[in-house]
Amino acid sequence: MRILIYGSGAIGSNLGGLLTQSGEDVTLLARGAQLEALSKNGLIIELAGQPPQTIPVNALPANEIKGQFDIIFITLKSMQIEAAAEDIMARLTPDGALVMVQNGLPWWYFDGISSQHAGRTLPCLDRSGKLKKLIPLERIVGAVIYKPVIQVAPGRILISDVVLPKLIIGEVNNVVTPRIEKIVAMVDKAGLPTLASSDIRLDKWRKLMINLIWNPLCAITQSAPGYIVNSPFAVEMVRNLISEGNAVLASLGVDVKVDPDKELERVKTNLTQQPSMLQDVRAGRSIECDAIVNSVIEIAEITGVQVPTLRVVAGILEVINQTLVREQKAIGPIDKQ
Repeated sequence: MRILIYGSGAIGSNLGGLLTQSGEDVTLLARGAQLEALSKNGLIIELAGQPPQTIPVNALPANEIKGQFDIIFITLKSMQIEAAAEDIMARLTPDGALVMVQNGLPWWYFDGISSQHAGRTLPCLDRSGKLKKLIPLERIVGAVIYKPVIQVAPGRILISDVVLPKLIIGEVNNVVTPRIEKIVAMVDKAGLPTLASSDIRLDKWRKLMINLIWNPLCAITQSAPGYIVNSPFAVEMVRNLISEGNAVLASLGVDVKVDPDKELERVKTNLTQQPSMLQDVRAGRSIECDAIVNSVIEIAEITGVQVPTLRVVAGILEVINQTLVREQKAIGPIDKQ
């Protein structure tokens, strides 16, 4: 069975390294400095209190990767998938699986299951309709990953222990199929605890309700969650975001509810975590506003829920993201004239 990692950043290279080490036939699609480092030095993994570990990997540029693959792990950010969709499908065998490892909600959220909102779309996740047109639902495996990984240099990642690692995967129609069981067994064997989901949307919401709070606030404040909750004003914003998120969940009938007191207590000593949005701002990369924030606002519009705090946060993130795109560099101090 041939496996392709499509998007060899921190998460993708780590997943590819684990599967390679486990004996699977894995190719990592990479480019630029990441490709050069992975090809020359292998993947270097840093763990707290342990010496760095090196895993040799088969990293190649897109034009050197031949043939089709039985499983493609898509570890691109959600806003990068549209541009790559045709290439992804060309590399997949006719009965292959696309394991979609992205944060936030997917463009197919209202597809493939019975729902009062069946057929509705979330425009911010598929603005041109290209994803729905090019990627068949039956090829998609939804995924949620808990693995705090930081790219500290090309080909070198740091794995934090603030969250227990796990991967959750599930079919769009919520049926636990043989292919789900096969992928679960394969990734679990490679050392990443993996679970089959009978409701992948529910599992996505469980993670999203945490990302909805800390990804934006950490990116905006340039601080870890523990520092944010030391501010009474920031705590009020956290509570408002949780309340609005809970209201959206209730409007969909989703059985998830975050307790603000427990969440504030959970993060109060977390002074080191860098959620993906904070990493992206510091690296000068575009941030995942749509999948993590704007999609929730669009659902609120569909179900009639008011989310004023979330809209303010979305506006700030949009300006930050425009700056990142415009200047093509990390946001730092304004140069003195």
